[in-house]
Formats: sequence, C-alpha cells, structure tokens
Amino acid sequence: MITKAIIPVGGFGTRFLPATKAQPKEMLPVVDKPVIQYVVEEAVAAGIKEIIFVTAIGKRAIEDHFDRNFELEYRLQQKKKAEALKEVKAIGKLAKFAFVRQSKPLGDGHAVLSALPFIDPDEPVAVLFGDDIISGKSAIGQLINVYEKYQDPVAAIQEIPMKHVSRYGVIGGTKINEKTWEVNTFVEKPKKEKAPSNLAIVGRYVLTPDVIKLLKKQKAGKDGEIRLADAFITHLKSGKVMYGCKFTGNRYDCGNKFEFIRAQIELGLKHDAVKKQLRAYLKSL
Repeated sequence: MITKAIIPVGGFGTRFLPATKAQPKEMLPVVDKPVIQYVVEEAVAAGIKEIIFVTAIGKRAIEDHFDRNFELEYRLQQKKKAEALKEVKAIGKLAKFAFVRQSKPLGDGHAVLSALPFIDPDEPVAVLFGDDIISGKSAIGQLINVYEKYQDPVAAIQEIPMKHVSRYGVIGGTKINEKTWEVNTFVEKPKKEKAPSNLAIVGRYVLTPDVIKLLKKQKAGKDGEIRLADAFITHLKSGKVMYGCKFTGNRYDCGNKFEFIRAQIELGLKHDAVKKQLRAYLKSL
C-alpha cells in the first residue's frame, strides 16, 4: 500500500510576478481553493495518509493553510457560519502533514531526497508536483493502480503536440493497453526529430525503493541540479522496467498563465456557486 506522498513546492513562481512576490505560487486561488489544495485532495482521494511538503523560504503560507486557525474558527462559529466552519476545519484533517526545507534549489531530485527522512527505505512513495491540477478521477490513484499490478516505478504520461516535445521528458516503449505503456526509453527535452514519441511525462510519479537508491547516487547535471529524469534514465539503462500511465482527467499547468486562466474558467463552470453566472457571462461575450 502506498500511503505517503512527497509534494515539492520550493519554486519561486517567477512567471507569476508580481502576484507571487509575497505569496507562494501554489497558494494562488482557482475559484475558491488554492492550487495546492487541489493537489492534496487528489492525493487523499487515492488513499494517501501522509504528505511531506518540500518547501523553501517564503512558503510559510502553505504550512499555515494546512494547519488549524483557531481564531478564524472561533469567529465563524460566533457568526453561525456553519458551512464555512466545516470546510475550514476539514482542510487540516485531509492528511498528516510534514514540512521540510530544501536547503538549496538543486533540482526536483534533490527535493525528493530532502523528504527521505520521512520515508522508510523499503517503501514506495507517490510524488506530485504542485503546479498541476488534474481534475476528474485521481491521477495519482491511477498511477498507484498500475504500480500495484507491476510493482515497478510509474510516471504519468500525456499526449502532446510534437512541436512541444522539447519542453518535456518524453518516453518510448510498448503499448500494453489504452492507458499503460511499458517504458524502455526516456529522453529529457528532445528535439522534435529525435523524440521517441509524443508521450510526455507530467508531474505525477510512483517511485520505488530502487529508484530512490539510484537518486541518492545520482550526480548533478551541468546546471548543478539533481533530476528525477536522470535517475529514471539510469534505471532503464540497467535493464529494469518502468511504466507510463496515460491518465484520465483534464490537466491544468498552473505554472502557465493561460493554463491558470483556463483552470479558472473550466473549474468555475463546475462550481455550484458560480457556474450559472459564469456560463451566462461567457455566452454574452
């Protein structure tokens, strides 16, 4: 059973300046919840019980969000706002939360390594990156189902236009069924003509203990950063297997301004409090 998840949230969010000058990018709201809460709820829906956030300076708001706010709860209770009180209290009970600082911004692999004091050496762990909202059935839950069948590492994959492959890690391999690929090639940010497919890896993983062992030994790249991608490439070169899960759901890259606005609109159209007004407004444009 996979019951722990690592969520790296150490990035600066420079693409959203000045909004992120004094607040974490993960705390930017989509309708009425911060981006990071959508990610946590996805993990919890998959059976995750413990979540380790890998943070950096300036990320205290994330810690506060998943902690109790007794003063706020008291004021809501006094004003008899029972529904709001229930919702606010539920946030801190979603899972058990731990927070660890990444000493330096040395890559996503280094962020995962920073969380290892909270992970047993022989246990697999889920990893979710805080920029992506994936609506619908829990995407990390779909990856966990693949892991439980094959007992090997799993990465979330998504079809993208070939012109965009140079922005992603791209896999090649054998299609097992409509949702699962056995991966034999992993190329980080390839040129279009050298890409093994148009199946890009996005920010959801299940890491096995053997991949974590490789990550511990992984040398930093030319940019000085330790990358998960390099550990996967080493894993495959050693003759071992990993899988790609072509998840069901809509992905919103909330590190991208347009995608963030798209998330506001599409998730707003599903929100009971605003969907009628929003739909009418969009039709009026």
